[in-house]
Amino acid sequence: MINTVADVPAFKNATDLEFTDISSEKWREYHFLGGEIVRIKRPLLLNVSESRGHRIFDAKGVSHYIPSGWIHLKWKAKDGAPNFVK
Repeated sequence: MINTVADVPAFKNATDLEFTDISSEKWREYHFLGGEIVRIKRPLLLNVSESRGHRIFDAKGVSHYIPSGWIHLKWKAKDGAPNFVK
């Protein structure tokens, strides 16, 4: 099972973007004004762009882009992991 960034050899960053390790999170949710919720399970890496959009790479090898404009962001840390990493 992939639980940390070290377990993901498939992540290849061909950009000059810097990613932060957020593998301590079980999941994260973005809440939007219209009531929509986007939940990402087992997020591993995060880049926050100048426009405040979030690029997330998850443990299944899926890349996500969440545009700015959410009204609430929440996450659950894994047992014993830090609640905030950045």
